[in-house]
Amino acid sequence: MTRTVLIPTSLAREAGDMRMATRKIGYIARAATIFKVDRIGIFPDPDGAGDLGEEFVSTILGYAVTPPHLRKEMWGQRPELAYAGVLPPLRASPQAGSGSEDLESLRQGIVTQIRPDGCVWVICGMQNPISLIVPPNMDVALGQRVSVRVSSENPVRARLLPEPPQGIIVETVDIESALNRKDAGLKIATSRYGDPISISGLNGILKRVENEGMTVAFGAPGRGLPTILGFDPERSLKQKKDCFGFDCWINTIPNQASETVRTEEAMMASLSILSLQK
Repeated sequence: MTRTVLIPTSLAREAGDMRMATRKIGYIARAATIFKVDRIGIFPDPDGAGDLGEEFVSTILGYAVTPPHLRKEMWGQRPELAYAGVLPPLRASPQAGSGSEDLESLRQGIVTQIRPDGCVWVICGMQNPISLIVPPNMDVALGQRVSVRVSSENPVRARLLPEPPQGIIVETVDIESALNRKDAGLKIATSRYGDPISISGLNGILKRVENEGMTVAFGAPGRGLPTILGFDPERSLKQKKDCFGFDCWINTIPNQASETVRTEEAMMASLSILSLQK
């Protein structure tokens, strides 16, 4: 089941500078990796984004979730990546290379050359690009991400897989379209004005998440989801009206002792609860 997280372009609005904003976004990627999120959707908040808006957030997130051995090839040098060195390592297990005890490893690669003999050159973390046979009925394009199964590095034994590569997809979306996806699953909005999460109310949510997947939306510091979506939370949520297509509004940090909860903190708290086993 698909697990999607929605975050606003105003995510970094209160970061003091580009370095702090980069680190903050890195924690978003880290939380998504820890809790096996499949997709991160970045939705617009034009009134609150500031100087480090959609392009900056999407670039840093996209770079962060790209396997390290593909980053240079895919992203090159961009102004937004000036402080990419402060990003925390994700160490995502599906992207890891083979260890000493592993018989095979699954890696992401990128196609750098297509040959007329049905082979392609692929960068996938080896010392040099490797030549692989394209499976029947598989279309490849220059620059395409692919899945590579490596059984030996010395000598090199690897094969190209027709399945799409594993990893987190980062894309810009609008909330309405994201909630209308066939694989949206249980549509959850997080807000301090939502229903406080409780043990008794959690079983139903966890069951639906397990069976359907989920899409969870978060606000930004000082600009919660109701503010971004433009309605009065005190009136609308209490009357269960105008909930913008979500199945539920929940408060995963009831009785919070801070005036605001940062998006990366809310993600850690919310996804840890939503990942509990029944």
